[in-house]
Amino acid sequence: MDILEQADGGIITGSGMAAITAAIMGSLSSGDHLVGGDQLYGRSLRLMKSDLPRFGIEVSLADMTNIAKVKDAIKPNTKLILIELVSNPTLRVADISGIVTLCQEKDIKLLVDNTFTTPKAFKPMCAGADIVVNSVTKLLAGHSDVTLGYVVAKDETTNKSIYDFAVTTGLTPSPYECWLAERGLMTFPLRFESSQATAKILAQYLTTNKNVDRVLYPTLPDHPDAAFVKPSLGVNGCNLVSFELKNKTREAANRFVKQLEGIAFAPTLGDVGTTLSHPASSSHRGLSENDRLALGITEGFFRVSVGLEDPDTLKEKFEAALKSIT
Repeated sequence: MDILEQADGGIITGSGMAAITAAIMGSLSSGDHLVGGDQLYGRSLRLMKSDLPRFGIEVSLADMTNIAKVKDAIKPNTKLILIELVSNPTLRVADISGIVTLCQEKDIKLLVDNTFTTPKAFKPMCAGADIVVNSVTKLLAGHSDVTLGYVVAKDETTNKSIYDFAVTTGLTPSPYECWLAERGLMTFPLRFESSQATAKILAQYLTTNKNVDRVLYPTLPDHPDAAFVKPSLGVNGCNLVSFELKNKTREAANRFVKQLEGIAFAPTLGDVGTTLSHPASSSHRGLSENDRLALGITEGFFRVSVGLEDPDTLKEKFEAALKSIT
């Protein structure tokens, strides 16, 4: 992992959330303030909204695609900014260049969750991040049979603090799962290239389907954050595609899921097989309906983790299932 991220001294944890928790708690103290992206993974949002305040850590959320809003969220006691370069599950792309500059000006550490982009597409340390986390569970390990995380800090003092917190609180991993993940990392570059290429094809297809209202994928020309995609990702995308049905009812969503044959319905991602997730009832079910809608997560919103299947086969499966909701 250190080689992939071009970092040194990284720590393996028992899960991706363990990595984020250790990164935050190892970097902050009671009385400090954190600014987090407002479109993060549901459990990351819950950690910031419900748990960190109980330990005396102040939290504000901001739109990481709008540098002016990030500036407005900063306080004199702000010590850390947390972003996902590509957000889960809305696939918005943060203004990483603007945020790095802001952090350097204000002497604030930048923590980047690199799970969706992976170090194959983007290396946060090289872009100026101070701390990087990955959920190794996902595309890096790639076989849906481990639960692991990775965290590394640029400076040795912060890295030691994160390590001490992780070990003291039992956030450490299983040796067997580390061995399984090492096996998965051998094929990670090949799996990433194949799955992201197919994801681009699926995204382009979904834009043409009459039963789909909108499609989110970083390299689509109409992506709302297209200006930030090329400077950070170049021609790379990710293996995830999000889309919303025109019929945004739970009934239509259920009908679509039942008709989508051969695609596992699961909240995880990054497996060799394609999976489908319904964020409103899984990753973001802990948020209020108003909070979900503010993120654009309706009952008709889905996230696809594209695997290694043939692109034409995938398109045929989605075509057949989408016909069921006409």
